[in-house]
This record gives sequence, C-alpha cells and structure tokens, in this order.
Amino acid sequence: GNHHRHTTSFGLKISKAGGLYILITILLGFAAVNTGNNLLFLVVGGLLAFMAATGYAGMLNIKGIIPELLPPDELFAGSPGRFRVVLRNEKKYIPSFLIRIGSSGKAETLIPFLAAGEDRETTLELVFPMRGRHRIGQVRVSSPFPVNFFTRYWNFQLDTVCLVFPQLIPLAGRFAGDGNHRFGTSNTTSRGQDGELEGIREYSGGEPLRAIHWKLSARGDDLLVKEFGSQSAPPLVIRPEALPGAGIEEKLSCAAWLVRQQVMVQPVGLVLNERNILPARGRRHGAKLLTELALYGYSEQT
Repeated sequence: GNHHRHTTSFGLKISKAGGLYILITILLGFAAVNTGNNLLFLVVGGLLAFMAATGYAGMLNIKGIIPELLPPDELFAGSPGRFRVVLRNEKKYIPSFLIRIGSSGKAETLIPFLAAGEDRETTLELVFPMRGRHRIGQVRVSSPFPVNFFTRYWNFQLDTVCLVFPQLIPLAGRFAGDGNHRFGTSNTTSRGQDGELEGIREYSGGEPLRAIHWKLSARGDDLLVKEFGSQSAPPLVIRPEALPGAGIEEKLSCAAWLVRQQVMVQPVGLVLNERNILPARGRRHGAKLLTELALYGYSEQT
C-alpha cells in the first residue's frame, strides 16, 4: 500500500539580486555608523524593514502547503513517469502564490495561485533508474514570493511506495514475425487473419494494417479493425532466461517489452523459475506479469 508520512526541513536560497540587496544594506549600515548621517540611518532602516516584511510574507505564503504524489498506473525504470500531484493549502484565510514543486533538482512545476483551503492538481515527471519497489523520497515545495530576492522552501520526505517495472528493451527485428522458440515463445507472435470474424473495435495501434476495416473507418473519424477468433492467436509463453541479453536485468527488460506489446493482442504467459503464470490477455493480466518481472529476486517488502 501507499504511505503518506511526511518529515520536513526548511531552507532558504538567496538569489543574485538578494545577495546584492544584502550587500548594499551592509555597506550603507557601515557608512551610517562611520558618518553619523541620519539620512543614511533612515535608508538602512527602510531596507531592513522591507527585508523583514517580505521575509514574513514569504514565510506565511509557503506555510501550510502539503503535497501528495500519486504514481501512474505504469512506471518503467529509466523512463519519465508522470505523477499526479495534489497540493493542499491548509491555511484557512490566506492564499498562496507562485508555488513550485520539484524533486531532486529536476524540472519544477509551478502553480501561480492556491486559494485558502484549496486543493490543486498538477503533474510532475520522476525517473527511477531501477526496477522494484521504491519510495518517492524527497520533494521540495518552494516559492520566491513576494520578491525574487529569497526563495523559501520546505523539503518533504514522502514515504509513498511505488512499483517500478523493468526498463523496456525492444526485440524488434530479432523477434517479430518468426516465432522463435529459442526466445522462449510458442508459435506465432501476432494475431492471425484466418479465424472467424467476431466483431469490430477501435484501432489501438498494435494491430497490423491489413486488419483495418477501411470501409467502416471511412464513415467516421476513428480507425476500426476487424477482430477475429482466438483460434488465430495461439498463446505466447515468455521464458526470460531464453531471451537475448547480457544479463538477467536485460532479459527481464526484453520480457517486459514483450508483455507490453502482446498482452492486448494474444494470450501471454510467463515461466520464471518456479513461477508459472498461465496465458491470458488484457490490461490487468499484463500488470500482473509486469509485477512478477519487477519483483523478481526481491524479498517481500513494502
């Protein structure tokens, strides 16, 4: 399951303009002390008052902003995953402005305005280099409001757990069309055209061009394909150890690619050491196979 415990730390980043502002204030302060000029004292006092007022406004602006990240349905190692981000302003009366959310120095997402008590949803792309279960880790909520001299931020340590599938490594050219038993597959890898016509459905991008029903497609805006009987799509049984690859990780990645490509087209099964998952088709079964590949060799953990 997902956990949402937050531990936070606060930080402050000074921009070049902010550093120049502080330097000018210090220099004017020394000049005022050395000369005893009342006008310089007034200027320094005004600069310090402006710094204090904007500092308080900036702290109030970023206070009470709580992030929650929701993983995508499919997350593959090495590929950017688009997470749903829910930012909540827990302040009762005060809105927040120019709120940014990011992770590990990557590109940030900006929310210009967040009303008091409001939840606002956006997206954030995260990349995980390895398969398995991973915690999202550190997420930074920051804001340069009200002036871009100082950027105040909170670091949230999110314990939300997400499942990362193996990296997708294509077998195109070495696999498609010849039904190689040496790759751990059985029979053909694409749906045949010799079965009985069972129905018409929308084109998903994985069907061959000859399956497109051109006459019906011409009547509407979407491409339609002919769906034939299952007897023309024999099961594909994947044995990762028989797939090409320099090591087990690459073999698992090739197996993940096969699952993703074929599970909506034909029944797909998996033989992984003692685990033998019978062939089936559909998105839910594909997720089951990808989960087995993602957790292969890992002890049960949360």
